[in-house]
Amino acid sequence: MRIPIISDSELVSSYINGDEKSLEILIKRHKQRIYSFIYSKVLDRDLTEDVFQDTFIKVIKTLKLGNYNEQGKFVSWVMRIAHNLVIDHFRKNKRIPKFENSYDFDIFSVLSDSSLDAEKSMIKSQILNDVKKLIEHLPNDQKEVLKYRFYNDMSFKEISDKTGVSINTSLGRMRYALINLRNIIDKKNIVLTS
Repeated sequence: MRIPIISDSELVSSYINGDEKSLEILIKRHKQRIYSFIYSKVLDRDLTEDVFQDTFIKVIKTLKLGNYNEQGKFVSWVMRIAHNLVIDHFRKNKRIPKFENSYDFDIFSVLSDSSLDAEKSMIKSQILNDVKKLIEHLPNDQKEVLKYRFYNDMSFKEISDKTGVSINTSLGRMRYALINLRNIIDKKNIVLTS
């Protein structure tokens, strides 16, 4: 008889309800992916270990405070936390890395930190509204890919299946959407940081 695999969201719920073992399973399940992601940014094993630990300290705090909401996949949420901690590290050391791949979007990194006080929360909400308004200025095909990717947390494979275009076309549309968003932000002189 096969043992059914427990989903991430079931494990998260179980952990929130006091089952410490659930978090251990989640960490083991996603350690390699998250660790590799961090390492690809910092290129230092000790620093990767530190950021990895800090990421899960933040995950635990957020879950314990009840601030986690299932708006997508657990692992994507953890990756955003890790990504923000990497940026924080480089900011502290006065060297912001240049992120090459198309999965890191500065505009959205501002929206992902859940441990915000009331004032920052209002600013975050305002930024979110501003970004939503900006997205409306994009051509429909770019707008569609962006919304699927960020608001529905879909992979490029899922987006290509849903829209009936190739993965490369989806990636291209995302790239142009981000370029266009940056141009709109520059043209309108909008500042999206708190």
